[in-house]
Amino acid sequence: MRNLISIFLFISIVSCNSEDAKKPRHFSKVEIETLLQDSLLNIRALEIDNQGNFGFATSKGEIGGKSYEWDNYPSNDLTEQAKSTKQIKHDSIIPNFRALAVTNNAGFVLSVGTPALLYKTTDSLKLVYKESHEKSFYDSMAFWNDQEGIAIGDPTNDCLSIIITRDAGETWTKLSCENLPKAIEGEAAFAASDTNIATVGEHTWVATGGMASRILYSSDKGKTWTVYNTPIIQGKKTTGIYSIDFYDAKLGFAIGGDYTQPNDTLKNKIRTTDGGQTWEVIANAKGPGYRSCVQFVPNSEGKELVATGFNGIDYSNDFGISWKHLSDEGFYTLRFLNDSIAYAAGNGRLSKLTFKE
Repeated sequence: MRNLISIFLFISIVSCNSEDAKKPRHFSKVEIETLLQDSLLNIRALEIDNQGNFGFATSKGEIGGKSYEWDNYPSNDLTEQAKSTKQIKHDSIIPNFRALAVTNNAGFVLSVGTPALLYKTTDSLKLVYKESHEKSFYDSMAFWNDQEGIAIGDPTNDCLSIIITRDAGETWTKLSCENLPKAIEGEAAFAASDTNIATVGEHTWVATGGMASRILYSSDKGKTWTVYNTPIIQGKKTTGIYSIDFYDAKLGFAIGGDYTQPNDTLKNKIRTTDGGQTWEVIANAKGPGYRSCVQFVPNSEGKELVATGFNGIDYSNDFGISWKHLSDEGFYTLRFLNDSIAYAAGNGRLSKLTFKE
């Protein structure tokens, strides 16, 4: 884990008692501790590794890290911005990072816009993929294991953009549209929280949005694909699935809506019990409106969910049937450390969330 020790900001954690995790729970409040605050911060990319270390990447090309050996970076690619972050530059371009992934051996950050820039970080910084298509816009990234990973983006031709690595992120190959479902006119994806992709083992689900909002599914780590329709609200550029998560290979949940109508609760929450083949609208016309991120609470048997967006934080302990609004404080994205602690990021801050009954 040397690279993560080098790259990312470290937070001391306390593991929850495994016996407590088995008790029926109902979170009634969340305590929010601000870890990093700056009016210029805009964070949509946040990850936690299996040792409890977390890292983040910002819209201004910054990555978190207090103890990284910065001298290993080429001087023309890095400019010091603050004690806890470093800014990556490519020539005169400052990347807008909205996707981040970590393995046991490396970290990866991916920018939106043109050119798309994907960096691998270990003891040094390496540009491992660049795409200069005028329509390039990558939204999310994930790894199945230390060797194989995937990133997805908006269509540049007549299918979603999907790039895959099979060699620990050293090289990335863009899948041909001949091997992918054809995109519907106006179908793309949202770079809102780096949660358009969900993986369980070799299973992969990719959520699209916009004029059409569907699920692209692969059972073999991206080698073959099929597509499933969803009943979530869609039909406008701003509607559809913004976030998807799976508890196991069967139970999944997706949330979104229309960020221009954030209080609208119609058809913005859907769930599946058959691995994404079929979906049902849940908590229609009630519960949270637009949210940009949803995550299953660990060790909850697939019953507990937390959703967040710029309008606040909400919690369900019955697989999305009912919801409790825990806070008006908004975040773009969050990741759970254990079954009661998460880290969340958004506009202007990075915070630790502690959920309590």
